[in-house]
Amino acid sequence: MKKNLFRASACALACCIALGAASCANDSKQETPAPKKSTAETKSPAENLPNYRYVDSDSIFKNYHLSKDYTEEMLRMQNNMESEMKRHENSIQSQAANMQKKMQNNQYLSEDAYRSDEQKLNNMQTQAQRQMASLQKTYENAALNGQKAVNDSIEAFIKEYNAKKGYDAIFFKNATIYINPALDITNEVIEGLNARYNKVKK
Repeated sequence: MKKNLFRASACALACCIALGAASCANDSKQETPAPKKSTAETKSPAENLPNYRYVDSDSIFKNYHLSKDYTEEMLRMQNNMESEMKRHENSIQSQAANMQKKMQNNQYLSEDAYRSDEQKLNNMQTQAQRQMASLQKTYENAALNGQKAVNDSIEAFIKEYNAKKGYDAIFFKNATIYINPALDITNEVIEGLNARYNKVKK
């Protein structure tokens, strides 16, 4: 009887020790703080940014060599138009002044002589208007074609660029009210555009 009681007591004591050990082990697990991630495991600032970027179109048009070349060409055409207009104005004014001088000096001996000079003046004015209209149309077409060429070039490069980067979207800055400056890829795009353009131009 005593042996059985002893055995039961010993068994109960062993169970208590085992339960206590398990409880301590659980408490130990609960109280042990999780190890902190190493610096290598933390995300870089770029990885924390949303998966879209933006470009400043004004800066691109100002610094993209293709755009600059078209701008210089348009300036040459504009200067040429202004020179032609000035040339026509001087010729017309000279003819009108010559007619006025003849009238003052009674040099028109007949009405037909006056009508002849008057017709010449009218023809000069008509020719000037036609030529200036033609130059203006050529200028406008060149401007539209140049703008389209620049836009198509930028769009094609952006698609090629993003095929490697994998952004969800690339916006124009002027289409936003505010956007994080860290998302700006304008300089990178300009460098890529000019590198490609210079290579083709060579």
